[in-house]
Amino acid sequence: MLSALLAVAMAAGTSAPAWQDGLDWHGEHVSISEDAKHRYTLAWPFGQRVIPPQPLHVDTASTLFNGLYAMAQDDLRLDSVTAIRDGAFDHGKPIPCHCFETGLKWPYVWTRDLSYSTDLGLWRFDPARARNGLEFKLSGVRVASAPQGLYVMQDTGSGGSWPISTDRVVWFLGAQHLLGDKTFADKVWQALQDTLAQDRQYAFDRRFGLYRGETSFMDWREQSYPAWTANKVTFIGQSYALSTNVLHYQALQLAAKLAATHHQPKLATTYASEAAALKQAINAHFWRADRGMYMSYIGGDGTPYDTYDLLGISLAITSGVADGQRARQTLANYPTWPAGSPVMWPERADQPIYHNRAIWPFVSAYAIRAARTVDDPARIAHEIRSVMRGAALYGSNLENYELLTQGQHLDEGKLSGPVVNSPRQLWSVAAYLDIVTEGVFGLTENGQVKPKLPTSLVPMLFGQRKQITLNLPDRRITLELPPSARRRKLDGNLLVASHTRTRGTHTLVTLKAIQVKNPPLRTDAPLYAPAAPPAPVLQADAGGWHVQADGKVQLYVDGKRAGAIDGSGQLARPPGLTCVSATRRDAQGLESLHSPDTCAGAVARIGGDWPRHWAAPDSGSYRVSLSYDNSHGPISTGITAAVKMLAVDCVGSTTQRMPLVMPHSTGPQASTYAVFTAAAGARCRFSLDDGFNMSYLRHFAHYTGGEGGSTGPLNQASIGDLLIAPLAQGTTAP
Repeated sequence: MLSALLAVAMAAGTSAPAWQDGLDWHGEHVSISEDAKHRYTLAWPFGQRVIPPQPLHVDTASTLFNGLYAMAQDDLRLDSVTAIRDGAFDHGKPIPCHCFETGLKWPYVWTRDLSYSTDLGLWRFDPARARNGLEFKLSGVRVASAPQGLYVMQDTGSGGSWPISTDRVVWFLGAQHLLGDKTFADKVWQALQDTLAQDRQYAFDRRFGLYRGETSFMDWREQSYPAWTANKVTFIGQSYALSTNVLHYQALQLAAKLAATHHQPKLATTYASEAAALKQAINAHFWRADRGMYMSYIGGDGTPYDTYDLLGISLAITSGVADGQRARQTLANYPTWPAGSPVMWPERADQPIYHNRAIWPFVSAYAIRAARTVDDPARIAHEIRSVMRGAALYGSNLENYELLTQGQHLDEGKLSGPVVNSPRQLWSVAAYLDIVTEGVFGLTENGQVKPKLPTSLVPMLFGQRKQITLNLPDRRITLELPPSARRRKLDGNLLVASHTRTRGTHTLVTLKAIQVKNPPLRTDAPLYAPAAPPAPVLQADAGGWHVQADGKVQLYVDGKRAGAIDGSGQLARPPGLTCVSATRRDAQGLESLHSPDTCAGAVARIGGDWPRHWAAPDSGSYRVSLSYDNSHGPISTGITAAVKMLAVDCVGSTTQRMPLVMPHSTGPQASTYAVFTAAAGARCRFSLDDGFNMSYLRHFAHYTGGEGGSTGPLNQASIGDLLIAPLAQGTTAP
């Protein structure tokens, strides 16, 4: 769309020549001009920004494209600081750090923001700052009795942080680009081993072969998870997210590579085997064949959720977890709108604009990488235009935009948003730099130049030119059109390298046009998901379970899809615990998020002092959790999710050890659960040992925004009964 809106014109100046460019969007006009000294003036409806000459210059026919590259560099300059601050650390006082701050409104360093930004190319532009920021997010342990090591920090978050949120391994996505510094590389190797071992112990579920925890980046749970998780974070800690599992896959791959370079072949084999098994598990559990896409997350019992996110899908493609036809299909089936692609789909009609109904440029940049992987020129062009337009409309690389208008804020009463938005947000700055460096010029991570440039962008970028050029800190890249293009003829929809010649630091790539299968962008998807129904009611009768629901719903029993009912229905009553949830479908077949579970069946409640004792009534698998209350912080933030290790010793069996997590709560509730096995009549002894949480890290001695920080580590909850329930035969644990 943008190529039709961009007009390149030469304007005669009285003193120095100026090149002008502009765009129109929803009645707004943006213009940009460049003088002979490469100083740009960007004028938009809300003001004007003069961008001084930058050290790096891109030379194309589009003054807008060139000027926005200069603006991204200037935004990066403004984000380059010598001190950071946040109200929740050191009482808001400046903390010395020669690094990048996250944005105008976020003058701190956050693990995921910096890591994604570094991976999107900031390692090329200022490796020292990127490295310093990443080191800031490493920490040793301040509790002498806890396992010592060097760990990546999970920032404050849902329910008291890790292991409700477990995407801290994204750190290695950024760090892998900076291993040329041996001192830093040694820290990466230590942190990689220690962090992976800890996540394996506390977040990995061997029954599913997946890591538990929240979706990466989409950490405002009411936006993307069911509304009832607002006060029940245990569901998130029990569930599995696509993005977080792909990040663990990539971390395991890096560990296998580094183990080999450290001459530890057995360890390299172990990591490679774990990565391969994780890839297999992701494809087994997240692929939803009826949608032709990978789901964003699934429930702790494997319950499928009809919800999808662009970052998870893009990472699955670029990492190689999704390959072949699945990779092409999942991206083609992810919907988009004229302004760009939403970070999640379908949207929530009852939630304000933030992750919901929004475009985030850094996610669009990963979508471009995914589209390059599967040779999808329509998606590449669409996302490039979206990132360009957002930056141009507001004179800075904002964090996010409303989906339908690409507005920085839309007034819709309580649904207004984006709720939070910040100029020069670091990962948005990195996104623009990346669409130039890799998206247009094709510079890959390993230094090879492999352009995949949609021919639809040629009028904008080349105009009447034969060549376009990119200058980087250490090299210059020139793309040259094939002779056929000079005759205004391109037989294909994608330009790729025909001949590549490098002399010194200059690489010249002659392009050729090829025709690839180009699925049309999906533009017919409904915007909103149906509202979720209330939890169904179960009542025992002679025939099994009588189910009462609010209207017509689809039932799920112990993680598996069952029948649909309209008002009421009947279910068989197997021995053991049965858990039922419900969804609604709209006229187009789109499914809502699930209602809360309703569980029925005998549950033993074991109180008293520890250790506690219980005898198994039958042979089989049992679900175990704790009744607890954790009032050490709000549901939305903090570092004091209580984490314990339950040891189960049943006569005739070896000890079974399993983590139980008790996130911040608003009253008594059940912890996450684990599964153990016991033989009929076996007496079992339960003991509770200390686990690990983020308050144990030395870095969080600087946390002054809540408990567990400067006042000392805290890993406690008010613990009530031990809850034990037999599982229905043949089911996985709900």
